[in-house]
Amino acid sequence: MSKTTNKFSPEVRERAVRMVQDSEVERGSRWSAIVAIAPKIGCAAQTLNEWVKRAEVDGGRRAGVATEMAERMKALERENRELRQANEILRKASAYFAQAELDRRPKT
Repeated sequence: MSKTTNKFSPEVRERAVRMVQDSEVERGSRWSAIVAIAPKIGCAAQTLNEWVKRAEVDGGRRAGVATEMAERMKALERENRELRQANEILRKASAYFAQAELDRRPKT
C-alpha cells in the first residue's frame, strides 16, 4: 500500500468494487466498467482497478498474497528486526562487561 493517507473509506472501496463487478458484464469489459465508475467515486481508474484486483486476491479468485497475510508478514518482519537489534545490543554489552571483568586487577 502507498504511504499516503487513504482518502476513501473501506466501505466506499467495497461498494466501488461491487459496482465494477456488477456492471462488468453489461459493459462488455472490466476496464470499461472501471472507466465509467471511477469518476463517480472520485478516484483514478487505475486506483479502482487496483482495488478490484486486491478484492479478487483477498477473495481467493486471483493468485497473490491476501491483505491480512501481508500485514501479518510485515508485523513479523518488524518484530524480527527489533529482536535482532536487541540481540546485537546484548551481545555488545556482554562483550563490554566481559572485557571490563578481565581488565580488573586481581585482589591481593
